[in-house]
This record gives sequence, C-alpha cells and structure tokens, in this order.
Amino acid sequence: MFERTIVKQNELEVRISDFANEGMLDIMKHAVQGSEGGLRFQLQNIPERIAAYGDQIRFVSLYKKNKITGTVGSCYRMTGQGNLRFPSSYIRYLAFDTVYQSDISWKKKKKEIIKPEKDDTFKQKTLEIFSKPHLLDFKEVNENDRHIMYAFIESMNERSKNLVNQAGYEYIRSFLTVAFSRFSPKPDSRVTKIASEEEKEKMRSLLLGFYNDYSLFNSDNAFYGDKYYVLKEGEEIIAGVSAIPSVYKIYDMPGIWGWIYMKILPKAPYFKRLFHPEEFRHLVFDAIYCRKGMEDKLAVLFESACASEGYYTGLTWLDDRSELFDKLRSGVKMGALNRMLNAKPGLVYTRFLNFNEKEKEIFYDAPAYISGFDFS
Repeated sequence: MFERTIVKQNELEVRISDFANEGMLDIMKHAVQGSEGGLRFQLQNIPERIAAYGDQIRFVSLYKKNKITGTVGSCYRMTGQGNLRFPSSYIRYLAFDTVYQSDISWKKKKKEIIKPEKDDTFKQKTLEIFSKPHLLDFKEVNENDRHIMYAFIESMNERSKNLVNQAGYEYIRSFLTVAFSRFSPKPDSRVTKIASEEEKEKMRSLLLGFYNDYSLFNSDNAFYGDKYYVLKEGEEIIAGVSAIPSVYKIYDMPGIWGWIYMKILPKAPYFKRLFHPEEFRHLVFDAIYCRKGMEDKLAVLFESACASEGYYTGLTWLDDRSELFDKLRSGVKMGALNRMLNAKPGLVYTRFLNFNEKEKEIFYDAPAYISGFDFS
C-alpha cells in the first residue's frame, strides 16, 4: 500500500493512495449521490465494491490541516474492442465533507456547495490530476499513451458537470435507468448459474461478440460474486445476465412520480415489495447478453434471477440510443416499476488523452457500455 502527496500549498494538500483509509470511507459512506432537484441516494456497500476493484483503483484525496475533506476514486481498466479498445480510467466515489448527509440533517445541508479555492493555481493543479493518469501509479499507464478518462453524471447535477468541464471532459453519450420488477418472481428450470471456468470463458466470448461495437465495454466484473445466470435451450445459451445484490438508501426523487415512489409505494400492498426508500434492495443487472431475435426471453431470465436471489426488483443502465435499450423498451415485459419510472438521463463525459480528432469521432457514434457493477 502507498500514500503520497502530489500537490501542497499552505494548509491544503492533495494525496494519492491505493487504499481507502477510515476517513475516506467515512466520507464516502455519508455522502449522498445525485443533485438537488434530482434523485438523491446513498450507496450501502462501498467497502465490498472497493475490495473488488483490487489493485485497479486509486484515490485522490484533499486534506486541509491534515484532515481529509474530500476524495474521489479512479478505476483503471482496458475497455472496448477493435478501434474502440484503449486503456481507460473510470471516475467514481466523488465525495466531500461539505455534502455529508445524515438521516436527520441532510435537508439542512443540501444547499451547501463546494466553494472554489481562493487560489486558482492550487485548484488548477488539482484538476490536472484528472488528465494525467500516469500520476496514479498504475503499472500499465505511461504519460504519452492514448488514454480515456470517463465519468457517469446525472444530467441535473450541475456541480459535477461544471467540475468535469473544468477538467477538460467532453459529453459524448447519454443513458437511462431501466427497471425490472415482479410482485412474485418465479424461477424457470431453463435458467441456471454458470459454475465452471469453461462456461465463464464461453460466456465471455459471447459478451465480447455482443458488445463488439460498444465503447467502454469491459468484462472484468461480469462474473462478480459468481452470480451470472444463463437461460439455455438445450445446450445453447440464449441469454445471460450478472445479478449483483445492491442496496440504496433513497432520500429524494423528483416530480410527481417521485412523490408516489417515496410516499405511496412503501405503504401500498404488493408495491412495497418493489420499493422502500429506507432500504431499497435490488439486483443490478450487468453484462446482459441475448441472442439476436430472442430479446423477449430476457424477462424470463430476469425473473428467474430475482427469484433465485430473493429480490423483487432489478436495475440496469443502458445507452439510450443502443439496440438493447430499444428492445427492452418495446419488446420485453419489464413490469410495473419500469412503467412508472421517470428517471432523468445520465451523461457520459470523457477526457481523451493523446487522441487526434479523427480517433475521437467514433466514440460519439458508438453506443457506450454503462457498467452496472460501477453503479452497485
């Protein structure tokens, strides 16, 4: 493990580490994700997910008078295939102590914002870290290599959009939340969990073919927790999905449907199985695969995964101009929760390092893979 200072000025200091200490974990656990006027929630399983990234995550943390005041994680992975294949870093876990949100006091603090540092030089040096991945001490990253740094940001989160814009990131794609739900999910005998390494390699090959034209695709966490479910006809895999148990604590949802979600559903018969803001238990559906023309079978797969894991709801995030999104929206019975869902789009922001304009163009046209694992 290591921790070192890379920027220091007066009382302020920026450190890089390959681990999350207690202070960093405390900030991340208490931080409420999202934006004022949009969906606001807390992640509940941060230490386990950080452990899953292994040696492929670094933290950039801000200290004042030797006390941590903010942190953000950078996750290294190789993404894409063919002309879309490049070393990449995904930015997540942005959290500051000025947005600590507790069960009682979060509404009193929601108007607080991160005030810009008086010294623009220190601020600029700090932002430059997010365009210099070689500073993070990943063995695979060299200063002059082409590299993609990217983040997923809610469209209403003006603070985060402003921050990444200042760091030189560009908006390239958008995505939407898709929900699946069943009041009484039932298993299907054709659906089983992948067990052997041979099956995993076969499934990985199918995923690579399915997401061949996607940017940012990575299969490193496709089999996280050994909960990858497949639907077979005979010996042929028709569809597959990684089902990752996850828990959110929801503080606020926008609009009239948000009010219904927060106030009505938790008290309504049956619907309270699907959603409870204090402990929103759900599966994250990741690494979805389906043989072309068999998309309607995904409902059977999702339902069986929910039944096997003991959940009523699943969430996934898809590029809103992808074929898979269109098929799920128009040809798959996703359930009551999805019909009621009115989620705002998420935005994919990227910083292309050492790319020319022609090399960047393809990323604006290709659907982006939105990793469910990174949202779990």
